[in-house]
Parts: sequence; C-alpha cells; structure tokens
Amino acid sequence: MSQVSNCPTCGGKSKIKETNGVTTYQALQDEDVLKKVGQLKKAMETFKAKAEKLEKELETLKNSQK
Repeated sequence: MSQVSNCPTCGGKSKIKETNGVTTYQALQDEDVLKKVGQLKKAMETFKAKAEKLEKELETLKNSQK
C-alpha cells in the first residue's frame, strides 16, 4: 500500500515515493482515493468474517467444556 502524506508545497494529500534519497509527491486523484477505500472495505469484510468464524468456534468450544 502506498504511503500518503500532506504535500509540503500545496498542503493536499499525496502519495510519497522516495528514490535515492529524493522524496517525490504525487497528488491523489479522486479515483485513487475511491480505489483505496474499496480495498480497505474488502480487507475489513475479510477480517470481520474471520473474527465471526473464530467467535463461533470459541463459543462451540466453551459449550463443549461445560
């Protein structure tokens, strides 16, 4: 995932890339932001599904020990 920071020149959000000690800033476009939000939503859904599965498994284990 790209690193994002504020551009020191314009103050807008931008992607940072460092090559040979030189830092370059590239402004984020709306499409880039929407793409990143979509990726984060997918990742959160995946982790949520895993967490729910583990909660069910834990509940089953607790009930079997009683």
